[in-house]
Amino acid sequence: MSDVLTALMRRGVIGEEGAGKVRALLAQGTALDEALIRAGGAAEEDLLQAVSDEFLIPRVDLERCPPKREFLASFPVRILMTYGLLPLVEQDGAVLVASSKAFDPSGLDELRLVTGREIRPMLAPASEINRCLKSLLGVGADTLQSLSESMEARVEVVDSDDDSDVDLSQAAEDASIITFVNQVLAEAIDRRATDVHFEPFESSLRVRYRVDGVLQEANIPPEVRQFQPAIVSRLKILSHLDIAEKRLPQDGRIKLKVAGREVDVRVSVIPMLHGEAVVLRLLDRGATLLGLEHLGMAGRDRDHFERILDLPHGIVLVTGPTGSGKTTTLYAGLSRINDIERKIVTIEDPIEYHLHGINQIQVSTKTGLTFSRGLRSILRHDPDVILIGEIRDLETAEIAVQASLTGHLVFSTLHTNDAPGAITRLVDMGIEPYLVASSLEMVLAQRLVRLICSACRCEYDGPGLEAVKAEFGADLPGRVFHGAGCRQCQHTGYRGRTGIFELMPITETVRSMILERSSLGAIRHEAVHYGMRSLREDGWRLVREGRTTIEEVIRATKDERFHLNGNGKAAGGHAPAGREGA
Repeated sequence: MSDVLTALMRRGVIGEEGAGKVRALLAQGTALDEALIRAGGAAEEDLLQAVSDEFLIPRVDLERCPPKREFLASFPVRILMTYGLLPLVEQDGAVLVASSKAFDPSGLDELRLVTGREIRPMLAPASEINRCLKSLLGVGADTLQSLSESMEARVEVVDSDDDSDVDLSQAAEDASIITFVNQVLAEAIDRRATDVHFEPFESSLRVRYRVDGVLQEANIPPEVRQFQPAIVSRLKILSHLDIAEKRLPQDGRIKLKVAGREVDVRVSVIPMLHGEAVVLRLLDRGATLLGLEHLGMAGRDRDHFERILDLPHGIVLVTGPTGSGKTTTLYAGLSRINDIERKIVTIEDPIEYHLHGINQIQVSTKTGLTFSRGLRSILRHDPDVILIGEIRDLETAEIAVQASLTGHLVFSTLHTNDAPGAITRLVDMGIEPYLVASSLEMVLAQRLVRLICSACRCEYDGPGLEAVKAEFGADLPGRVFHGAGCRQCQHTGYRGRTGIFELMPITETVRSMILERSSLGAIRHEAVHYGMRSLREDGWRLVREGRTTIEEVIRATKDERFHLNGNGKAAGGHAPAGREGA
């Protein structure tokens, strides 16, 4: 041990103070590799390189030399995952195995003993080894293997008329099932997923994450299908649902704490043909609420939005499909006017952000607290500003209009495709046009588009680009960019999202048109004449800034005439379907 510390100090990897801390940890029984990282003050990369140079243990770049899945499958998964070992290839009668622990041979010795093969170590960072193991074996491969082994001795009743499983609650509490569910949730949060989908099919269980609004399939071992009922039961237990009920949909909630961050999970269970499907909606309570300047609005739109926020009364609507960021935009506006002089009350389902100084009400259908009932009570609490999570029916819309006419500033959302469509939606609900005209102040339609990954952003000049420029002409710049794909963005070329907006102020002309029941097209034409920019036009602004791609703007604005396929080639037909996630 002293020789190792002396060699590392000679190479400048650790100092005298760091060596003293390492010795103290070793005296407490800490392994040398762990002690060097924790107390030595050295970065893992520098430490591995120094150990490689000093003790002639080869380094390996797992990005360039990943092992084959078939080769990895011939080794015990439990040992590989427990000790962080990655068999790479067989060479000259020996197996080359990547490890991050140069001074702890216990894992290599156990692998040598179990396989009966000669093992030669190589060095690689622990994070890279773990990434490769998850990528090749799947999430929770070790826990499922141990569970499969323990199930081999159990007696199963096959082809029974009773489809209930008397041991289902016991199986759901199995340590391996608990660990597997925790691993899936941890990976989803690590990948910034907003939703997790468990989908049963006849011979497989598919798990998918929605990341930046697009579904990505998780790498799950195929044997997970046999544990699907136990996995669903585990999720039901966590969300306080009835595990015996398999014929009706159920909804529940889970509260998690991951690395100090609180995450609320909305759980939806629905019976399908081959079993119960589960969708988890992840709401990060620790997420920092961004201000208006971080939403991605153009300067002109943001200035107008801020002027509207200073009005004493009226209705401000944000429209768009589910998961297009409407609530985030409204809360950014509320945080801008949240001061000691205003009382702000919200009623939502669910409460997605906790904002200090704002009174928030959670809708509860079980207790009868609906939007309309809660709104009537809110008005007796002397508010200045009211946020309604969503206008879903005529009663809620009427109360919102009356609140605005009696001196309150009201924020809410609607599910319409564009800004002018919000006017016709309110009229179709049964609100008189003169009430819409006198109460509405602004409508903001929005979508979310993915941002090009900053780590792999590069200029794009591939096939199909000229056809796109010919289609959209002067709206596009001479140079466009895309993401080549890298580890940081899961090889998608995108990381993070921002909004594109269609802001329609309610001018006097538009008010007159509402009173005259003018057509949607006429109202849109007037708004554009006044300066409203469409969603697609606002998207081209981000393309010109090099922040997103042409394909992403077309996808988000649901063009039906032209889009790019996955290879960047021009193609006709409908744009890719999908939901822009929260």
